[in-house]
Amino acid sequence: MARTYRRAMDALYLACIATGCTALVTISAVIPWAVFTRYVLNSAASWPEPLAVLLTIVVTFIGAAAGYRLNLHMNVGYFVGKLPAPLRTLADLIVQLLMGLIALFMVVWGWRLVDVTWHNTIADFPSLSVGVTYLPIPVGGVCLLLFIIERIFLGAPPDPIGQHGDASTD
Repeated sequence: MARTYRRAMDALYLACIATGCTALVTISAVIPWAVFTRYVLNSAASWPEPLAVLLTIVVTFIGAAAGYRLNLHMNVGYFVGKLPAPLRTLADLIVQLLMGLIALFMVVWGWRLVDVTWHNTIADFPSLSVGVTYLPIPVGGVCLLLFIIERIFLGAPPDPIGQHGDASTD
């Protein structure tokens, strides 16, 4: 059961990474197009900036969940590192539970935001629902919650990169 859950989280992690990277690459293509149309063609396109904002929401919430899974986010562990091992374990559990509350908040209130704005449209994209643009919030919350459950019950996932710069593992 644990191995199956870990594999499922590996697949979810890869999906989050693929989604975030695709959004980031698209942003990197859209912004230069906006600059080109504005300054070279002297006729600014209206859609690149709002699209970049929408894709930033995807990068932020889906990408952040992936970053949290491998502990790649910013954190300050100095004082926790000075605690005895049992207290470090307790502090880590408390952090995971608090993050679980944040993930639940994202799921519940993010879904409410999606629901309330579902029938609104964006001026630059009239066929796109505002609710769709907010979907990365509850989806990111669900991903984050699943990664937190993994961390609590199975421990931290293995680092796919390994020890950075460790010459003794040759």
